[in-house]
Amino acid sequence: MRYTIQQIATSLGATAVGDTSLMITKLAEPAQAGADDLALAMNPKYAAALAQGAAQAAMLWTDADWQGLGLKAAILPDRPRFAMSGLTQMMDPGQGFGTGIHPSAIIDPTAILADDVSVGPLTIIAAGARIGAGSVIGPQCHIGTDAVLGANAYLRDHVSIGARVRIGDRFIAQPGARIGGDGFSFVTPEPSTVEQTRKTLGDRGDTKAQQWTRIHSLGSVSIGNDVECGMNCTIDSGTIRDTVIGDGTKLDNQVHLGHNVVVGMNCLLCGQVGIAGSATIGDNVVLGGQVGVSDNIFVGDGVIAGGGTKIMSNAPAGRSMLGYPATEMAKQIESYKALRRLPRLIRDIAALKKQFPGVDD
Repeated sequence: MRYTIQQIATSLGATAVGDTSLMITKLAEPAQAGADDLALAMNPKYAAALAQGAAQAAMLWTDADWQGLGLKAAILPDRPRFAMSGLTQMMDPGQGFGTGIHPSAIIDPTAILADDVSVGPLTIIAAGARIGAGSVIGPQCHIGTDAVLGANAYLRDHVSIGARVRIGDRFIAQPGARIGGDGFSFVTPEPSTVEQTRKTLGDRGDTKAQQWTRIHSLGSVSIGNDVECGMNCTIDSGTIRDTVIGDGTKLDNQVHLGHNVVVGMNCLLCGQVGIAGSATIGDNVVLGGQVGVSDNIFVGDGVIAGGGTKIMSNAPAGRSMLGYPATEMAKQIESYKALRRLPRLIRDIAALKKQFPGVDD
């Protein structure tokens, strides 16, 4: 995979300067870059490391003094981090999956595969499934009965898509993603200790322990266009209606969505986020790592929740949140600061009490 500096810059819509005919074979960090590498020094704080490597060319920031850095050529994008998206796509060598249908794949005769679909070894595609044009289904995947994948889907190895799941175009699933398993939904013959505790916030009354009975998942999962699921994501089917994920939403590794959850468009759900059943997440929501969302609540459009936040009640649109339980981020930081001051306050109070011996504890 070899490109000239000019070819790369043109692809990115960026400015190329210097000897734009230099050939690039791969990307590298500044200190490790060789003569044929494009060093990534997109911020002045990384530029000093260029002297430790042997790069002749680098992607820098807009007004960088590339000649002063000893380079023969440079790429100067308007927004370097956004340029990384196109650059890494251009230089991605892929996973080496073969084209066409591997002979060990098992494809039901009633499944419909559009043009240019690739299917890897030991993959199973069940009856009535439909796979859109240009899709790549990696090794040891399972596509369930009547499932639908849109055009240009890309499934890495060991991905499972359950029966009747509907997925739009340009879907990406990383290894181990599981979409369309049954929801975690159980009930007891009489009101349970859990129901009573939730109702009273502690008093169990005369409820007794009982055996749990399964509620089956008759719904499935509906996913929009341009959605990505990270490694070991788990998305439960809905009980009656579908669990839903909107266009452009990205799920990190080990994210779990419970049954009947609705996630809006262009959301970012970071590692180990857990969203309990029937919660609704608005558009453009960002949930940091290990954020938890309680069941049957609403998180409004544009909410940002910092890592470890536990959202236990409805969150208004546009709110920045932190903590357990979640509060406005600025208020939570003030609470943290106050907590850190407590030992000093206790010492101050003890000193004051010594000055007034008659004061009670």
